[in-house]
This record gives sequence, C-alpha cells and structure tokens, in this order.
Amino acid sequence: MNLGLFESNALSEVLKLLSDGQVHSGEELGMLLGISRAAVWKTLKKLELIGLDVVSIKGKGYCIKGGLDLLDESKIQAQFHDLLNINVFAQIDSTNSYLLRQNKPERKVCLAESQTAGRGRRGRAWVSPFAQNLYLSIGWGFEGGIAVLEGLSLTIGLAVVRCLRRYGVCGLQLKWPNDILYKDKKLGGVLIEVNGDPAGYCVVVIGIGLNVSMGDGYASRIEQPWSSLNKIFAEQNLPLPRRNQLASCLLSELNLILSRYHTDGFSTFKNEWVSVASYLNQFVYIHKGNHVQQGVFCGVDDSGALVLDVDGDRVIFHGGEVSLRREHVS
Repeated sequence: MNLGLFESNALSEVLKLLSDGQVHSGEELGMLLGISRAAVWKTLKKLELIGLDVVSIKGKGYCIKGGLDLLDESKIQAQFHDLLNINVFAQIDSTNSYLLRQNKPERKVCLAESQTAGRGRRGRAWVSPFAQNLYLSIGWGFEGGIAVLEGLSLTIGLAVVRCLRRYGVCGLQLKWPNDILYKDKKLGGVLIEVNGDPAGYCVVVIGIGLNVSMGDGYASRIEQPWSSLNKIFAEQNLPLPRRNQLASCLLSELNLILSRYHTDGFSTFKNEWVSVASYLNQFVYIHKGNHVQQGVFCGVDDSGALVLDVDGDRVIFHGGEVSLRREHVS
C-alpha cells in the first residue's frame, strides 16, 4: 500500500496492526514506530487526518474500534498477474485524476482507501471515508473515437451487477446513464473521462465508487438517498465479502466486459442492461440544461442513448448533461 500522506512505512505497519480492532500496547506500537511510548499518541494523531478515530485506553493501549478492512495491493494483483497493473493508495485526490496524470494509463488500475477530491458526474463531490467503500479506476484504450463510447457507462454498471450477483445479491438496478441503485437508493456510480482523438484512438479512464460499509454518520454529506453493501447483504442474509474480494471480482468483470466492448460495442449488452434498468416503462422527466422533457422511459437504443415516448413520438437523448428522474405523482 502506498501511503502518500505519511512520511514513514512504520505508520503504515501501525495502521495494519490496528486494523484488527484489538487493543495494542504503547510499548508494542513504540517499537514498531521506533519512538518512545510517550510519543506514540502524538504520532497516532496523524491518523485523524484520514478520518480515523484511534481510541486510547488507559493502562492498556490503543485501538481502532471495529477494526479496518484494508485493501491489499499484493492480494489483488496476484489475481491478474501482468494482465493489469494495480496500485493501491491510502489517500489520494481522486483515483480518476491519478490515472489521467499517467503517461499511458491503459490497463492500469488505481484504488484508494480514501479520496480528498473524489467526484461524480458534473463535478459533484463524492464522499470518500477511509477504508469503508471501494474507489476504483481503470484505464483502457479504444479505437473509433468518442462515438463508440456512448454506451460505455451503462456497460460498466453491468460489471458491478454481475460482480455482486456472484455473491448472491439480487434486486440491483441501473439508472441511466451511470448509477447503481438498490430500492431506489444509490449504491454506486460510474464516472468516465476521455483523452485523445475524438475521431480516432481514445484513452478512457473509468471510475467506480461503490458503497461497501458506509456509516450513517456520513448521511448529512450526501444529497440523495443512498444504500451500502453491508446493509444489503444483511437484509438478504448473505455474508459480506472482504473488500479485497470485491475489488478482485469487480476487476475481473471489468476486464471481461471491456475486452468485449472493445470489439462489439454496446449493442451486445443492450438486452442485459434493459433487464435491470430502473424506471423502465415509467413516467419520467429529463433535465437538459434549463429544458425539461417529460415522457415514458422506453429503454435505450443500440448505442446506449435513452429512448423516451413523448405522446407517441420516440425522442432520443444522449449523454452529457442529461439527468433522468422519476416523476413523483401525489
């Protein structure tokens, strides 16, 4: 794990040690850090910078209540050998931004325990608490320009659905163009950013944010109803997998889908996407700038564009600033 925030690998080892949720003595931590017991607490206060609450228990030592489910770069990389180049950070501005800064981000993967500037569509902030969710980005190259990428965000959503179905989860839906929902609550989202020739070779960075064990304390910072995998797995009486397992599973599905999308485009995934589409055949309204269009959501065409029935006429909406919301009838 690359701990860019910290100046020593020792603090990384302390974080791993405290991740078990058990109480560890100041003497043990002092030896690991190479400092005196008196300096241990001052050093551990640095963990507050990434939102961790280290508890001091008088006469016993220190712990992180509940422990941490940390990502392990070596465990994830071992599943893919040289197929993907995987980097895990304790804290980073944004996993998408990291890959966009790379010279050749194709087949590179960035995961982070937390993000200081995580973002969703239209620059919205993405709440990114430490070691609670998945923040993952992958780079890929495509020939054919931006036109072939129109349905890509829809297809990436399918990778998330396929991954979670491996663990027995049911009831997930995809909201056009980039949200993963459960019972009309947001579980995750997709952000795609493109560099390159609009009509030729494009480098695409695909970001996925997926709530895994998000605590209710973050509810006030999120502008819409949301859900988390720990709640969904508990509701469906399923054991919650470790985040390393989820990351490996999701990357496996992404690799399969991206390899196929590269040659087949969205049309081959269309029926699968429609089968899990939220608000299908329901009355919705579309916001595009200051314009609002109402109609019945009929699914998508072969390119991934949204199809709306407006008084019997078929109206097509493409990506960008279009948002889809269900009409609430009183």
